[in-house]
Amino acid sequence: MNLSQALLHALRDHGAREIFGIPGDFVLAFFRQIETSGILPMYTLSHEPAVGFAADAAARYHSRLGVAAVTYGAGALNMVNAVASSYAEKVPLVVISGAPGAAERTSGYLLHHQAKTLDSQLAIFREITCDQVVLDDPARAPQDLARVLANCLAQSRPVYIELPRDLVNAPCARAPRLAAPAVNPDTLAACAAAVFARLSLAAAPVLLVGVEIRRYGIEKKVARLARLLNIPVVTTFMGRGLLADTDAPLLGTYLGVAGPAQLTTAVEQSDALLMLGVIVSDTNFGISGNKIDLQRSIRASDGAVTMDYQVYPGVSLEALVDALLARGDALSEAAIQLQPAIYPRGLKRDAASIAPRDIARALNDVLAQHPGLPLAADIGDCLFTALDIAHTDLVAPGYYATMGYGVPAGLGLQAAGAGRPIVLVGDGAFQMTGWELGNCQRYGWDPVVIVFNNCSWEMLRAFEPDSGFTDLSDWHFADMAEALGGRGSRVATRAQLGEALDAALGRRGKFELIEVMIPRGTVSDTLARFVDGVRRLQRPAQAVAVAVPRELEPAL
Repeated sequence: MNLSQALLHALRDHGAREIFGIPGDFVLAFFRQIETSGILPMYTLSHEPAVGFAADAAARYHSRLGVAAVTYGAGALNMVNAVASSYAEKVPLVVISGAPGAAERTSGYLLHHQAKTLDSQLAIFREITCDQVVLDDPARAPQDLARVLANCLAQSRPVYIELPRDLVNAPCARAPRLAAPAVNPDTLAACAAAVFARLSLAAAPVLLVGVEIRRYGIEKKVARLARLLNIPVVTTFMGRGLLADTDAPLLGTYLGVAGPAQLTTAVEQSDALLMLGVIVSDTNFGISGNKIDLQRSIRASDGAVTMDYQVYPGVSLEALVDALLARGDALSEAAIQLQPAIYPRGLKRDAASIAPRDIARALNDVLAQHPGLPLAADIGDCLFTALDIAHTDLVAPGYYATMGYGVPAGLGLQAAGAGRPIVLVGDGAFQMTGWELGNCQRYGWDPVVIVFNNCSWEMLRAFEPDSGFTDLSDWHFADMAEALGGRGSRVATRAQLGEALDAALGRRGKFELIEVMIPRGTVSDTLARFVDGVRRLQRPAQAVAVAVPRELEPAL
């Protein structure tokens, strides 16, 4: 076995099932090994950011390693933003970069793709990965690979592996898989007892779940726990789509002042807010109507549990959930009863112009007929519109909020076996990475892509309504679909939207691009409330409300 094969086997042994990449001179020899060995399939895309986003989406959906392989310098550094997003949102992404060989390092020449020094790339990736290794010693490589991949899974964050091109074929032993660190049983027992006692004394407990329950593959266990304890469940903004295929008592998504009042009150006034796998970020809590006392909440994340100024270190999220389930105790009294979210249905197929809420209605009609279709959403009003879509699997950069994620994420989902995805993307983000759809014809992918085209960076305009820099020209995306190997349609009325969706879902084999023309200035009611909440918190003495068009007002 050579070093490349040892790396590929290690990836597979730790859960990876595919590699996304772009070839380049420093990684060509490794790509040949990927291709000839058949250990893992490889999908090549057109631009490194898309490679990172596709691998990220595959990892998010399946709770397993995502792998991105690129060349040194121009390749790896072009993927920094995507990796930073994965780090911020706790995605187990493995970045593999080809690198100059030992002889090249000592040649005395500056090497192409080199920045400041030959180790500058490694230094940069130290900032956005939880562990790193340069595979410059084949004898030590098995242990180094075992450590790095174990940390990737344990911390659910990216890692960086650099492979010198002159060592690709060097003899190497197979990497072992390290055992997960054991949890101290006394610490775990004390922690579980304290958490249960706190919940038992509460009058209004609420379970708030975040992305870590997906990252560590424990959604079904969390659903069982919620049913056992009879606690209402709410997802964070980042956690939208969690528990979609379970029977947990799910109420909806917490959005602070931008969300339903009943749900917001339940979270903010809970006397025992159990937060499982929640990232404490501004997108999750930045527009809370009443500031949540995080010290008084029960927080289980990052391998520890914190409550009432007491920290239980080394208690993983899964260990805590398992310990609470093992008790088999229900709370002494039924928890508060709240109404679950109701999502708009029944698109009016008339000649009226299209608003984001109409897209949500149309997709809810679709999901009623085709349940389980996964969603990939870019950042912007398309993501806020997704909050009005019935709970289904969703991948989106809800915290890091990078544009350009949606289309390559959809490709990553289909490549990884998630089924036919629906992609929601704005025209600004589509300009960045929408052209990756041209790769669908090589692999037989056929996502349904809905472009929100208002010829504007509309979410930014919502914050700066008088700006001119948010204007975009009309690129007529649907006209380009055929040249890229797909089918395109441009719609401007609700009747046309319904017909286009019917046609797209009624055929397979090519990607479907539905370009939805939305009048500039028309935004979802959720985004309008979100912007209004941000403004009021930033300038509480001079609150400026964002007008919600009448057709977007939520039904009473």
